[in-house]
Amino acid sequence: MPETTSKSTRHAQGMAVRRAVLGGGHVDRTQAAVTDLDAPFQDLITEAAWGTVWASDGISRRERSMLTLALLAALGNFDEIPMHVRATAKTGASQRDVAEVFQHVAIYAGVPRANHALKLAKEAFAQMAAEDAHEPD
Repeated sequence: MPETTSKSTRHAQGMAVRRAVLGGGHVDRTQAAVTDLDAPFQDLITEAAWGTVWASDGISRRERSMLTLALLAALGNFDEIPMHVRATAKTGASQRDVAEVFQHVAIYAGVPRANHALKLAKEAFAQMAAEDAHEPD
């Protein structure tokens, strides 16, 4: 298969997985904000992160979601934690799973990082609950 077809396939698959995990609204807002400056970066993460890593069937989306949250917290990459906490609604990771993840982070990467990640998760879960309460039946 030619490289352009392979990249195109990974990109399309990545966009589908990205929408399934993060939601169409989030992806649409992100895509609407893309400029010439960050278009190559958006293509990279769509193909590599979403079209290759997240698209793999080697582990479940629930497990992948938990690993992602643990890595983000352990490395102190807090900006993406709320987005990935919100994604748990689609990946199947429960609030208990998220709490367990951050306990693991506390032991292996440090209490301050886990504490901050847990604070962000609590805020994100509260926002999600408030949004659910305001959705029409």
